[in-house]
Amino acid sequence: MLASQATSANPNDTIGGDPTAKVGASAPMTVPETLILYFETLSRSLGPMRWWPARTPFEVIVGAILTQNTSWSNVERAIANLRRGNVITLRAMERISAQRLAQLIRPSGYFRQKAKKLKAFTRFLRRDFGGSLPRMFRTPTGVLRERLLQVHGIGRETADSILLYAGGHPTFVVDAYTHRILARHGLSDGKPDYERVRALFERHLPQDVKLYNEFHALLVNVGKNWCRPREPRCHNCPLGPFIAFAAQPKSRLAEVESIL
Repeated sequence: MLASQATSANPNDTIGGDPTAKVGASAPMTVPETLILYFETLSRSLGPMRWWPARTPFEVIVGAILTQNTSWSNVERAIANLRRGNVITLRAMERISAQRLAQLIRPSGYFRQKAKKLKAFTRFLRRDFGGSLPRMFRTPTGVLRERLLQVHGIGRETADSILLYAGGHPTFVVDAYTHRILARHGLSDGKPDYERVRALFERHLPQDVKLYNEFHALLVNVGKNWCRPREPRCHNCPLGPFIAFAAQPKSRLAEVESIL
């Protein structure tokens, strides 16, 4: 059971007043136990997500850049164009002109900027790692993350998506869905503090790539289908039974903040 693997920096860390505490438990659930409960609930309800949908690690990286500020359906159309044009490899993307690349990825939006970002990544990969993704991903996680963040157009969410989904590094991806779900459940104040939320997961869950991969994908599913910005569908959301928890968020936030 994953619940048995949950870790906490302090065994006394709890989230007070939790109605989701296990039946018969004499104490409120800890933050790690709560996160694992959410994960296991979503896994049972939604099944494996099998994310990221790509044929190669390089395609994952391309998708991670293209998905910025757009829906995945638009990314799929752009990637389909790249596949038809045989431009889904490093060498092909190096050779194609920025103008032609921009036209191929036009469905993803902001296509001129994204073409520049893709070109910037190919230069980085060629210059720093001889064009080798395996060599790049042998770099320690923290070091590689900092180097990716120096590449034009790669922010924290994109860097972590590359590390986790393309490289198999244990780093948790945080996005707008994650922020919204945690805020509504009283686990964050809703402010887009990327590193704080990432730390919440990474400090209190096992350092497990498959767990991070699946948990993030499950949260994306919940965010798209139930936890919407307006008119959330809490009544039939898999996490709906836990939302009453957010009725008194201040005490819960205080507990979370004390252990971050």
